[in-house]
Amino acid sequence: MSENFWTDKYPAGIASEIDPDRYPNIQAVLRESCQRFADKPAFSNLGRSLSYGELYQLSGAFAAWLQEHTDLVPGDRIAIQLPNLLQFPVAVFGALRAGLVVVNTNPLYTAREMQHQFNDSGAKALVCLANLAHLAEQVLPHTAIRHVVVTEVGDLLPVPRRWLVNAAVRYVKKMVPHYHLPQAVKFTEVLARGRGRPLREAQPKADEVAVLQYTGGTTGVAKGAMLSHRNLIANMLQCQALMAANLGEGCETLVTPLPLYHIYAFTFHCMAMMLLGNHNLLITNPRDLPAMVKELGKWKFSGFVGLNTLFVALCNSEDFRRLDFSALKLTISGGMALQQAVAERWKEVTGCAICEGYGLTETSPVVSVNPRQHNQPGTIGIPMPSTLCKVIDEAGNDLGLGVPGELCVKGPQVMKGYWQRPEATAEVLGADGWLKTGDIAVIQADGYMRIVDRKKDMILVSGFNVYPNELEEVLASLPGVQMGAAIGVPDERSGEAIKLFVVRKPGAELSEEQVLAHMRANLTRYKVPHHVEFRDALPTSNVGKILRRELREEELKKRAVA
Repeated sequence: MSENFWTDKYPAGIASEIDPDRYPNIQAVLRESCQRFADKPAFSNLGRSLSYGELYQLSGAFAAWLQEHTDLVPGDRIAIQLPNLLQFPVAVFGALRAGLVVVNTNPLYTAREMQHQFNDSGAKALVCLANLAHLAEQVLPHTAIRHVVVTEVGDLLPVPRRWLVNAAVRYVKKMVPHYHLPQAVKFTEVLARGRGRPLREAQPKADEVAVLQYTGGTTGVAKGAMLSHRNLIANMLQCQALMAANLGEGCETLVTPLPLYHIYAFTFHCMAMMLLGNHNLLITNPRDLPAMVKELGKWKFSGFVGLNTLFVALCNSEDFRRLDFSALKLTISGGMALQQAVAERWKEVTGCAICEGYGLTETSPVVSVNPRQHNQPGTIGIPMPSTLCKVIDEAGNDLGLGVPGELCVKGPQVMKGYWQRPEATAEVLGADGWLKTGDIAVIQADGYMRIVDRKKDMILVSGFNVYPNELEEVLASLPGVQMGAAIGVPDERSGEAIKLFVVRKPGAELSEEQVLAHMRANLTRYKVPHHVEFRDALPTSNVGKILRRELREEELKKRAVA
């Protein structure tokens, strides 16, 4: 397919190219936006709004403390393990301004998962919520982390509300287990000690790594995608170009229910909306739907970024359906396939159509999206400006329009590679810059694309990648298990749910609850299976490899009959 194919596929008013070298680094974007939009709200949470001017001051204080009170140097990694709180952007931008590399860490991780990520990344510092500090206490002796900052939920709220919120979380809800981290410094103390102190603003080069974003990638165990300053700036500018006719600058309020540690929300809300000077309404716990809907009722929000699972839950809420949607003009879906029935219901409830997009951690993440003016439901839209896409067969040959093949992507948002994993990088990223996504797609004659299947065995649970190898490794550590396999099965709520097939050792007595308890103890909630089936044997190849494909086909046949 000719590279010129894409140039005339963009709607009028949307440029087909961006300049990824417009800014030297993320710090330059932040500085410009915080000056232009100093008095505009940047993030709101738990009743407080943080302006862009305040964001710059607080992130500067955090950066100054890192430089004056730690031995961290530019290029060192800092793990940030926080939910959607005002502290998240302060810590992220502060770390970047000090020249550190941010390692986004899921607050739902178990101690085992934390230890793997901290050690793999070589993190030397950690910012975590007090609710998680007991896990950090278990893990840190086995890692290189020397500096720990602990924050409580209400730390950036004004006094006395800060005291009330923190006391409620700690003593009423009892959500902070006892921990002992004598080396830890309180987040509030960090800001107090850094406020007004001189800051040596880091000036990393565009191709230096800004973020290590962990993912299963298209193969194997979790590994860190190296996203450079240029990668993330490119994706910011691409989002700006494709949404120029949809969102203004410094005047929009966007609902942010997806976790900022996930690349989807991280780039869109912390990066792209920062470039545009817009306002992000942080939802700390989207699973608490009544509280979320109550919060939404206080705002005239103009944008909503979510995924299929969340749209379903909200549309089923009577209180949500009663909200005022008169200002809502843009809804974006990503992270998992958007079901057509869900899209139709959302439009019926809110009056706003959903524009579906597609991306990968390895692409910072946005590859494509449906422009609002030319939305094609059932597709993932057109490639972002300055982005090329093609489909190939198993031999690597380019395929034509309308022919399913593995989707490959090339553009300035494509990662540098996987952290310290050259072989894994070479599997997916060619010397010519083309990234193999592992997804099977069809490119239409009009340039819009459809995802039709997945090449790998990855399971997609509510937008999160889950890899069978990890699940099967954890299962194998349970006494009484001889063999096991994990697959994804269709699920109306989460897109896919995890099903385990277990073969017991001869004479072993092992129950479903024992299996699930073991998985819960070692895995984040979204990785825990919903279904367990015990079998006498599993289908295998002639070399003994478990054939997950046959298990999936069996499940689909059962459901077809049912």
